[in-house]
Amino acid sequence: MTAALEDVDAAIRPGVQALGFHALRQLGRAEALRQQLVSRPPPPEADALLCVALALAWGDGQFSDGPPLGKLTPSGGSAVRDATNVGAMYTPHTLVDQAVEAAKRSEDTRHQASFINGCLRRFLRDRDLLVAQTEKHPQAVWNHPQWWIDRLRKDHPAQWQAILRANNSRAPLTLRINQRKTTPALYQQALNAINTGATLVGADGLVLANAQPVPSLPGYAEGHFSVQDAAAQLAAPLLLDGLHAPPGGRLRLLDACAAPGGKTAHLLELADADVTALDIDARRCERIRQNLQRLGLQADVRVGDAARPEAWWDGQLYDGILLDAPCTASGIVRRHPDVRWLRRPTDIAQLAALQRQLLEALWPLLKPGGRLLYCTCSVFRAEGELQAQTFVTHHKDAHFMPSPGHLLPQSGVPETVFPDNLKGDHDGFYYAVFEKRSM
Repeated sequence: MTAALEDVDAAIRPGVQALGFHALRQLGRAEALRQQLVSRPPPPEADALLCVALALAWGDGQFSDGPPLGKLTPSGGSAVRDATNVGAMYTPHTLVDQAVEAAKRSEDTRHQASFINGCLRRFLRDRDLLVAQTEKHPQAVWNHPQWWIDRLRKDHPAQWQAILRANNSRAPLTLRINQRKTTPALYQQALNAINTGATLVGADGLVLANAQPVPSLPGYAEGHFSVQDAAAQLAAPLLLDGLHAPPGGRLRLLDACAAPGGKTAHLLELADADVTALDIDARRCERIRQNLQRLGLQADVRVGDAARPEAWWDGQLYDGILLDAPCTASGIVRRHPDVRWLRRPTDIAQLAALQRQLLEALWPLLKPGGRLLYCTCSVFRAEGELQAQTFVTHHKDAHFMPSPGHLLPQSGVPETVFPDNLKGDHDGFYYAVFEKRSM
């Protein structure tokens, strides 16, 4: 969905994103309702429009993911992630009227306008009965694919429901303060001065009470902060803990899958180190350079495949390696609600195999006494705990250091639900630290 949103006119992008995110968070229910209303799905464009309308109609028109399209104001090109919680209400009449009007305005859906009108009017007429039937299906209740629900129940039998509930919530805007420029406490004061509340999280983070257009926040151009979830902010400190530069020298670090550069920047903010930021995508490497430039930081940014070091490595061993490996992104569904509908069950095994390949390729690049941090933004054990256990079993020189393990997504709770989690609001992650020891 990120790529699709980039093609939307900036003036209406926040509203389009808000509608899209809301529909994706209610898609299991919307599709279950549509299956009751029609014997077979309509063409894809009409089906999408109908499901958006049904997602909005489900909660008596309650729509809390952002501004309604009729009340949008130009955003100057700055899309706000789930920007506002205005609690806008669509009346049944308005919802049907505008859905039909939208159908008439597109060549792809014009001939389906009467069909959409009939479906929505029948839903409003028979709402209670249709909803009662829909509630019998787990995919509709939890708004996740059935295989995803089953996998979570297996991996986290005591917490699977809490994970699904967190996934269906809106993620906050969390900042990581650049400690080379200011402090979290000072930046909190700067936010208070513009009547923007924020709470401290972790060592460097602030969670905003209400999301704002990021470039409009104080100190953005000066590099006072970056946007980064609280769980992701643990990576750099975990890798640096216990690492010491040689006398008169500097730490030599590798961020192996670095784009868009948030963890690279955090390493540079916390340590005087020579950091190589590697990514396989040249365009994403340019994004790393831009982010570092705004923050006033420098790294050796290289385009290369972390699984093939012979193509980019200079032969000098690293003190520390950060591997934020490609994964299903099952821990960041709050921020990317389309992920659950795009993934397939086979993706887990395929990505786990890639993660193993990356670990095998990078481990020889680490000095004895050095540390490798393996992390994924996944809650599936195949991409976390099981991966780490397999690695230490096959590498006798890898010592499993005290590590957070699985951090399960947590949303808007006053205190931690899962004992090992951060206190506060954060995404799902997995962290394991390995130290290389002599055989």
